[in-house]
Amino acid sequence: MRTAVDTTVLLDVLAADPVFGERSREALRDAYRRGALVACEVVWSEVRAAFGDDRSFDDALATLGVQFDAVSPASAALAGTLWRAQRSRSRADRVRVGPDFLIGAHATLQSDALLTRDRGFYRDYFTELRVLDPTA
Repeated sequence: MRTAVDTTVLLDVLAADPVFGERSREALRDAYRRGALVACEVVWSEVRAAFGDDRSFDDALATLGVQFDAVSPASAALAGTLWRAQRSRSRADRVRVGPDFLIGAHATLQSDALLTRDRGFYRDYFTELRVLDPTA
């Protein structure tokens, strides 16, 4: 099984979040036992911002067993299509940013599941995506 990992889960683990850290760590371990852990460039860059240097970042992701996996053209196109549809909805709805759609599209087309705490958004827009929530 190939599991895409969202920023929230990685930062929970890497920052030892007192509320979500342990549950995210266990969910990450379970996913690792079942197969590959991957992160697209959006997640990669968001997590990198939490580190002072490249070496620390590279070491942390290597220790967790997370591999870089670029968004394919098909995933990028799906993200754009869904983002456009979301933006055309009522202005009362919360407007999500493009990177959220890239993460979801990457997980949908290039992975078997997405490990995230943001399950509502991904279940709403990526109905075929298997969403794994460490807090559920």
